Amino acid sequence: MARRLLVICTLLCLDLFVFVLIYESNVEDSVKASTTFYENVIALTFDDGPHGTYTKELLEGLKKREVVASFFILGEHIEGNEELLLQMKEDGHLIGNHTFSHVKLDELNDQTACDEVRRTCEAIESITGEPVEYIRPPYGAYNEKLECMINLNKVLWTIDPQDWNTTNVDAVVSHVVRNAKDGDIILLHDIYPSSVAAALRIVDELKARGFIFVTVDDILIN
Repeated sequence: MARRLLVICTLLCLDLFVFVLIYESNVEDSVKASTTFYENVIALTFDDGPHGTYTKELLEGLKKREVVASFFILGEHIEGNEELLLQMKEDGHLIGNHTFSHVKLDELNDQTACDEVRRTCEAIESITGEPVEYIRPPYGAYNEKLECMINLNKVLWTIDPQDWNTTNVDAVVSHVVRNAKDGDIILLHDIYPSSVAAALRIVDELKARGFIFVTVDDILIN
């Protein structure tokens, strides 16, 4: 009887030992996978669109490269470009608010500022069928006390090549690639042909360096 109990206890201990080894191995693999996923991530963001020609060209280029980005939309540019917003949604891009007419929210009274924000949210939501959760205030300027901003996540940037101020594609690409690091948020504009050309070259060069492109929510959450 005692010998049987000893054998049973030994077998149970062996089972427990094997379970612990397997569990620790799985946990280690999971941690490695998570770490690997979040190494060298970077977000491309685009302001002031959509543009009927250049945003379409950009979306085609991103889709070909299997890359997602984040688009901060001006409400006044939506009419006539509804299909582009649907394409953004279908391709997995994040669609955010950039006010209706590119105003400095901190220079407006509360009602006017919130009208700018709400009109754009409503216009986007009427097309995508999904609530807008992110806003990039033009010039990075906003009033934190605005009631209409409370439930919106504010998105700024860490790399700004000032692509709006030049048509030199090489200069824009060089600035971004030279400064890019894990967790960066790149600010570009999808209303200029030079910016679109630069964006696609940036994608190619950073992908070659091992960067993974994500939407800004992935960076802000993690």
